[in-house]
Amino acid sequence: MSNQTTIQVLKIPSFRFFLATRLFLTLALQMQAVIIGWQIYKLTNDPFSLGLVGLAEAIPAISIALYAGHMADIHNRKTILLISLLAMIVSSCGLFFAFGGPLVGKIQLYAIYSFICLSGFARGFYAPASFATISQLVPRNLLTYAGTLNSTIWQFASVIGPALGGFCYAYLGLETSFTSIIILSCIAFFALNQIQITFEKKPPTNEKILSRLKVGISFVYNHKIILSALSLDLFSVLFGGATALLPIFANEILHTGAEGLGLLRAAPSFGAVLMMTYLSMRKNLSEPGKTLILAVGAFGLCMLGFGLSQNFILSLILLFLSGAFDSISVVVRSNILQIHTPDDMRGRVSAVNTIFIGSSNEIGAFESGLAAKLIGTANSVIFGGLMTLGIVAFTNSKAKELKELRFQND
Repeated sequence: MSNQTTIQVLKIPSFRFFLATRLFLTLALQMQAVIIGWQIYKLTNDPFSLGLVGLAEAIPAISIALYAGHMADIHNRKTILLISLLAMIVSSCGLFFAFGGPLVGKIQLYAIYSFICLSGFARGFYAPASFATISQLVPRNLLTYAGTLNSTIWQFASVIGPALGGFCYAYLGLETSFTSIIILSCIAFFALNQIQITFEKKPPTNEKILSRLKVGISFVYNHKIILSALSLDLFSVLFGGATALLPIFANEILHTGAEGLGLLRAAPSFGAVLMMTYLSMRKNLSEPGKTLILAVGAFGLCMLGFGLSQNFILSLILLFLSGAFDSISVVVRSNILQIHTPDDMRGRVSAVNTIFIGSSNEIGAFESGLAAKLIGTANSVIFGGLMTLGIVAFTNSKAKELKELRFQND
């Protein structure tokens, strides 16, 4: 993407506010994720409890995703986004109370998981509406560039957020950390409210909700390129991720404390930002399908190496590289969805994407926590890396349409 194209996209005021919302909300959520992980492990000293954090968010997000996608296709997407973001702010306030209030023991844990569930429901509505909104803000010929910028902002915030969360928690304490999270979320809410979206209310239809949902699912299933890209990402994230276990690596294997945890959480996103910056400065990938498969394979190798590493610097480098390779798959998958999805189905297709990818992070966290409890922390990451490589080999042999995919360049 040339600098001229970047400027052209950024000249759109509502898209700038959209990016600002993405930036501040992601900062808040990333900071919160680091603090939740550290506090939960501190309270329970149990890796399985870290997996339950992911499950507590994934179950509500998955359960509501298809309906949320349907709502995003027929209702004002800005309203959905504002209500969802407000629910996330309420969740953060509740978590602040649960961690720092008078609650103790199992009641405290139940409260924590309940507010995480609320956040899961909110994010289940937010994700499809957010994805579908981009096409209302920029011309179709700029969609891939807008998608890359959106992903880059997300990754940039994901670099700063975990490190900021770790350092803020370590040096300023729980109260200041959660106050900062709530302030950042409120700034995101203000920026989101500035976005101008023209909503045309659709005439009533006799089509039932279940029929509409079935159409969205069928579209993804029958579109082999989309299905292959989503499936590859789903299983690589499900088995290959180690984010949920980073508090254990920081505390027991690498011996770095909360500050080190922030750096470990930030390293993948730092690599992703640099890679996405590079991708945003060049033309579209000429063979995105083949590049996607190679990138996921390299991601699997990085996670395998991370599971074997006992050196903090080496672990940071491997996480950095894993983020760089993972960002390629994020960009390719996002562009495939933006280009190949009709506007009146964006909400439902994005909902399927949420089930495949968005919630696979949380379910992957549960899988990691369970595997760590059964076979050990490092062994679970090694197992995940090997599984990812196996999935890449299978996809490479079966996904002919994905390997033949081409994007048009300017």
